Amino acid sequence: MRLEDMRNLGPKSGEWLGRVGIENPERLAELGAVEAHRRLRDAGIPGLSLNALWAMEGALEDLDWRLIPAERKRELLAELDEG
Repeated sequence: MRLEDMRNLGPKSGEWLGRVGIENPERLAELGAVEAHRRLRDAGIPGLSLNALWAMEGALEDLDWRLIPAERKRELLAELDEG
């Protein structure tokens, strides 16, 4: 499976992730959505927003990003702020 085949991710997400060395779903799962978002942020990806964080978390959970519970979003934000 390619990153682009995961729920919520598409060609743009796949290209962004590839730019920071995340080439496949296994690597995304190994790092997690928060670390992947940090790497995208640190790489200065233009247009990066929290929607990318929600999309990656949803992709890892095979869940539409709009259905991620508010509590989980707060946990992800707290983890992102720690880094």
